[in-house]
Amino acid sequence: MLTRSRIRKIKCDEGKPFCLKCVKTGRTCDGYESPFRLVTSQSIHKSYADGLKSGAGLNVIRPTVIEISPKDINLLSRYFSTKTMFDVKLGCDEEARQVLQASLTDLPIHHAVSSLRALREHLETSGDLPMALGQRNLSHGSDYGLQQYCMALGGLASSLSSPSSKGLKSALLCCQIFISIEQVRWNFAAMARHMIQGLNIMHEHRARPTFAGNILMPAHHSRLPLLDVFIIKMFAAPCKFAEPPASAHRSVSGILTPPHPQTTESRSIRTIAPDMRTELTRLATSTLEFLGRVSHVGSTEEGIRLLSEKASLLKSLESWLIDLGIIHKDNGSPCSESLSVSFLRFFHQALKVTLLGALDSSPDLDTSYPNANTVAFF
Repeated sequence: MLTRSRIRKIKCDEGKPFCLKCVKTGRTCDGYESPFRLVTSQSIHKSYADGLKSGAGLNVIRPTVIEISPKDINLLSRYFSTKTMFDVKLGCDEEARQVLQASLTDLPIHHAVSSLRALREHLETSGDLPMALGQRNLSHGSDYGLQQYCMALGGLASSLSSPSSKGLKSALLCCQIFISIEQVRWNFAAMARHMIQGLNIMHEHRARPTFAGNILMPAHHSRLPLLDVFIIKMFAAPCKFAEPPASAHRSVSGILTPPHPQTTESRSIRTIAPDMRTELTRLATSTLEFLGRVSHVGSTEEGIRLLSEKASLLKSLESWLIDLGIIHKDNGSPCSESLSVSFLRFFHQALKVTLLGALDSSPDLDTSYPNANTVAFF
């Protein structure tokens, strides 16, 4: 009783968006309403160390109030990509609804959503990139966001130690959020790794029908979240970020470092990139339509026709990459490219690896994506 009394007397330090004193004592800071309004009977604010150890037995949250409104869905969909900071629509409302629904009963997903929300709110409030630039003095919001991220990673590792259909779904939904978290942090190497790991889970556990030799095999887990669709939507959404006046150089950690002056030649190249993006976005739309048909393929004959369509899309992607190389052949190494061109290469690789895995049970996506780290490091 004495301990409880002392906890109750701790005064909220009113540090927005999260009271650090409340968080460190393992209590929910009730001074600020959650935009997702996921009210639970158990506290989710554990220590950073507990998150690393992972709460293996804490895989169920028992909600006392369940309310997922269109506003909640729209907000999470907006948080999925930093592009939406400039009034861009991502088109991921269904993905957001699935995540929010799962977060009511799945603790790793709940922690991941809390992390993304905190880090995104910190980014929008501060207007800078402290974690990307290696800033040590993190604010309450970013510190809490990283704690929640570690707890989500630890809990997910435990659930995947003996994977089930529920565990696979949890992993793929977490992967969606982890990709968004690393985008907020500007850690594109980690973002690429989450993409590859998630796509490998989809491929290994046959989220869509696929060929085994000449036999079309039905999807083994037909209700798994389609991470590849989410990734393509993220890349295909319009980008309204202004290109910085200087080309940002990349460190070996995949994090941006201070830029060097830009030449007149490289500035002229930038004006061509949007035309290349238009064509790549068109190929992305065709890829999404193709993946939709793959999900509902019902016969071997139909599958063979889709293989022909897949080959055509891969050929178009290869032609696009050749054209990009011709346009930028005088631009030097990838590290001297503009940020927009580097993202186009990243986008291209994401489409390529997604298509390579479609209807094919043989390729290892890690080896099919040989330039993943290079692209992530820009």
